[in-house]
Amino acid sequence: MWDNLREQVTLERRQLHRLFPVYRPLLAKCAVSPPNEIELHAFAAMLHSFYNGFENIFKRITLELGDPMSGGESWHKDLLDGMTETTRNRKPVLSPELRSQLKEYMEFRHVFRHAYTFNLRWDRMKNLVLSCEETLQLVESELDRFIEAGTGRGQ
Repeated sequence: MWDNLREQVTLERRQLHRLFPVYRPLLAKCAVSPPNEIELHAFAAMLHSFYNGFENIFKRITLELGDPMSGGESWHKDLLDGMTETTRNRKPVLSPELRSQLKEYMEFRHVFRHAYTFNLRWDRMKNLVLSCEETLQLVESELDRFIEAGTGRGQ
């Protein structure tokens, strides 16, 4: 079970890492000057994919370890919140602090899915965009800790 989960999480992590080479030139440009309309839309798509990768990991953890998946309109929020909780099958995956950080990405993804792209604003996206790589490193660190503990290879 844990080896299969480790493999599934590794595949999702590889996908997340593939985002950065594609967007790195645009990230460098926008670290010093605001993006134009097309670049803003590209970043919105990146943020959407970025959080989807995390959500895929959380779904895989939930399903592989036999925890119930929430239904209804709040299932995305419930899934993220559940990653900070102990269940009968696992310890928490994420710290509450990291959950709060990821909640911002989840909320943006919701806006992206349900609003027109001409309503996007760089001042609301900038921190999320420029923090992606750091956020991924934090998530990976907590995922490594969780999986190592679950396999009995960690502390």
